[in-house]
Amino acid sequence: MKILLFMKAAAAAALMISAVAARADAFPVKPVLFVAPFAPGGAVDILARAMAQGMTKEFSQSVVVENKAGASGIIGSQFVAQAKPDGYTILLGTTTNFGIHPSFHPKLPYDVVRDFSPVMLIATIPHVLVVNPSFPANTLDEFLKVARERKGGLTFGSAGIGSPHHLAGELLRTRTGIQATHVPYKGSGPAMLGVMSGEIDFMSTELTAALAQIKSGKVKAIALAGTKRSPELAVPTYAEAGLPDFVITAWYAMFAPSATPKATIARLNDAASKALSSGDVREKLSSLGADPTGGTPELLGKHVKEEIARWAVAVKSSGATME
Repeated sequence: MKILLFMKAAAAAALMISAVAARADAFPVKPVLFVAPFAPGGAVDILARAMAQGMTKEFSQSVVVENKAGASGIIGSQFVAQAKPDGYTILLGTTTNFGIHPSFHPKLPYDVVRDFSPVMLIATIPHVLVVNPSFPANTLDEFLKVARERKGGLTFGSAGIGSPHHLAGELLRTRTGIQATHVPYKGSGPAMLGVMSGEIDFMSTELTAALAQIKSGKVKAIALAGTKRSPELAVPTYAEAGLPDFVITAWYAMFAPSATPKATIARLNDAASKALSSGDVREKLSSLGADPTGGTPELLGKHVKEEIARWAVAVKSSGATME
């Protein structure tokens, strides 16, 4: 009798496991919501829509992008962190809300490591140092010379306190010993206009955001904060210009809520990988000056922890605070 009961229980368990596996294999059976936690029109929105289009082809189910902007990405991130962990709500995370916020916002309504399941690192975009065309420098050495000789130092703009642009400027100041005063704007677009008009001296921003203005001659590029030169721009890296290990890149990655089944994460990763390797998506990323990355969920998880540690040092050394 006991043997019979055991066999029935084992059979029931096997059926349950098979059912779970079948559901995972079938994922998705309905549209997937892809949250872009910043306003439409920017790099986050463009990347999310490009990936969503590619993943839709892989899934034969719609991947729908929804912009949930506000609080520098916190609102959209919190929405996904609190969503049902079934793979049907995913997030495009960035340097800002996954790398910088843990140190800059001590009271985040979520933990970026505990409350999210990594899916895949999508792309990176290097920062570029830009100045007004009339600024009397064409190289990093010349830029630093002007900064050290000018009474009162230089001014630099950003999308706001605690933004990557702000911290990049602060890091440049602390690494080189120049005097530079931060001027926060309400967005990277207005800050770029400040450089173009000569209202501020320089800005460190994503290559994506500056490429059109550089090519049109509205701003001048001094150095690229990537590990290699960009095919879109004939400008040396900081390392080539004499400032080694000064690398600042914006990165973009896919996350799901914590406790999302591993099989579902694997399906999302597979679809994202195939989308990223498609010609259409790679062409879109290339037009943004982005380098496609890819990789495993484990690789992204390791990357996030390293970025949290790196930006914690940057926040502390820069003296940047929420106040």
